[in-house]
Amino acid sequence: MENALTIDAATMPGQGGPSAPSRRAVVLLSGGLDSATAAAWALNDGFALTALSVTYGQRHAVEVDAARCVARSLGIIDHVVLAVDLAAFGGSALVDPAVAVPKGRSDTEIAHGIPVTYVPARNTVFLSLALALAEARGAEAIVLGVNAIDYSGYPDCRPEYLAAFESLARLATKAGVEGRATRIVAPLVNRSKADIIRLGHSLGVDYGLTTSCYDPLEGGRPCGQCDSCHLRAAGFAAAGLVDPRCGLAVGR
Repeated sequence: MENALTIDAATMPGQGGPSAPSRRAVVLLSGGLDSATAAAWALNDGFALTALSVTYGQRHAVEVDAARCVARSLGIIDHVVLAVDLAAFGGSALVDPAVAVPKGRSDTEIAHGIPVTYVPARNTVFLSLALALAEARGAEAIVLGVNAIDYSGYPDCRPEYLAAFESLARLATKAGVEGRATRIVAPLVNRSKADIIRLGHSLGVDYGLTTSCYDPLEGGRPCGQCDSCHLRAAGFAAAGLVDPRCGLAVGR
């Protein structure tokens, strides 16, 4: 079966640039750096956006507030926030307070194995919700900010997984059966964190509104020691930019 997955086709400013939206997409907006960049990319590529954010029992619930701020800053009016209690299942440090979030891990440790911050089938749940919303809104695509380069090894961030879900979307929906299958668009999947940050910076993303920490401190301040904080800090350092969320580089 033909694979129509769009995984790395980011339109840079000056290459078409913003245009009057004639296409609609649903963007999975977590409030993190990557999803904010993916949303800005989609707007720049001419999509009108419906944003979907999910409260799933995560300990870093501050990200939903960040998602609302990002949506407002990007002018996204249609923003759906759903509650799906994955904490009822457990199985992850992100939804179970009894399981500690790993801190102080090296690049080698982060790149090896699947960490306890993996939430079972989370992206499949999120993409399924986004697919339903896309069909209801008549959207032609789902845009998400997953990355398979600088990431924590989650299996549901890989291009082959996204291609498989796109195949499912063609089979499992009325739109797909009628020849209007929803595309899965992951413009950041093959980019380094530094490249993602440079792209977002060129598109005017306010990274000061975003949050990445798995185990935020009081007031939503980043812990500076979890895998996500480490990858974010390394990305800003490699991009030669200061993280406005922290005012300075955080991490190891």
